[in-house]
Amino acid sequence: MPSEQTRVWTVRELMKSAIDHLQRKGFEEARLNVELLLSHVLNLQRIQLYLSFDKPLTAEELKRFRQAYERRLKREPVQYIIGSANFMGLQFCVDPHVLIPRPETETLIEQLILLCQRYPGDQPIGLLDIGTGSGNIAVSAAKYIKQVHVTSIDISVEALNLARQNARAHGVDARVNFILADIFDSSLEIFHKPHDLVVSNPPYVSLDEWEQLQTEVREFEPSLAVTDGKDGFQFYREIASLLPAILHPGGSIALEVGYGQAEKVAQLLQTSGMQDLHIANDLQGIQRVVAGTRPGISRTAIHLN
Repeated sequence: MPSEQTRVWTVRELMKSAIDHLQRKGFEEARLNVELLLSHVLNLQRIQLYLSFDKPLTAEELKRFRQAYERRLKREPVQYIIGSANFMGLQFCVDPHVLIPRPETETLIEQLILLCQRYPGDQPIGLLDIGTGSGNIAVSAAKYIKQVHVTSIDISVEALNLARQNARAHGVDARVNFILADIFDSSLEIFHKPHDLVVSNPPYVSLDEWEQLQTEVREFEPSLAVTDGKDGFQFYREIASLLPAILHPGGSIALEVGYGQAEKVAQLLQTSGMQDLHIANDLQGIQRVVAGTRPGISRTAIHLN
C-alpha cells in the first residue's frame, strides 16, 4: 500500500494498487471493497470514481483512505468502516451493535410484499418484526408497503436507537414503533397482542457453525444477532409457540432460515397450527424463507379462490 508522505496518487493509481494488494491477501470482491472505501473517503458515488480517475488525492484524503484500508486488512467489515450498508435499494446506517443487512434477506421482503397483496390497498396492516437490528426489514416493509404499520422489537437498546435513526432517514418513523423486548419473556404485553403479519430474521447459526464462520462475522458482528448459542432453532421454537397469541386468525408469518433449516422450521410452524406452508428460495437457489398462515378468517384479507 502507498505511503501518504511523498508521492501524489491519482484515483486510478490508488485503486489499482489497493485492489491488487487485497487480491494478493486473499480478499474476495477486492474491487468492490476498494470502491466502497475510496468513495466513502472522497464523498463520491462509486460511479464517480471512474469519472475522476485522474484526480490527485490530497495528503489528508490519502491518510483517511489508508486508515480505512488498514481496518479492512484486519478483516473489519467494509460496512462498519463506512458506517452504512445497502438493502432493498436503500442505505442503512450500521455499526457493530447490529447485524449487517444481507442481500438474501431481501427475499424476506419480497415474500412480505406478496403476502400483503391479499389485503385491500387502503386497509392498514399490522406487522410484528422480531429482532429488528438495524431496522432494515421494518423500514423496507414500511417504505414499499404503504399500508403497513410495524411494531419492531429488539433486546438491544443500541440497535433500537440505530433502527429509529434509519426509520427517520427514510421517512417512515411515523409507521414504525420500536420496543425494547426479549422474545423469551412471554409475559410482556407485546406478546399478547395479535398482528396481521409476523416477520423475523432471528439468530439461526448454531454454536458449532459459529466456530467455522469467517473472521468478519465471528470477530466483528454481534454474536447475539448471529447465533442462538445452541442448535440454531431456539428462536424458531419460541416464535412458533407464541403464534397463537401474536398472530390473528388468517394472518401469516414469514421467517428467514439458514442453509438446510427450511424443512425443520416448516415442521415447527405446522406443529404450531400453521397451514399453507411455503418455502421460497433466494437468488442463489437456497431455501431462505419459510411462510405459513394461521387457520381462520382474516379480519382484513381478501380471500381469492
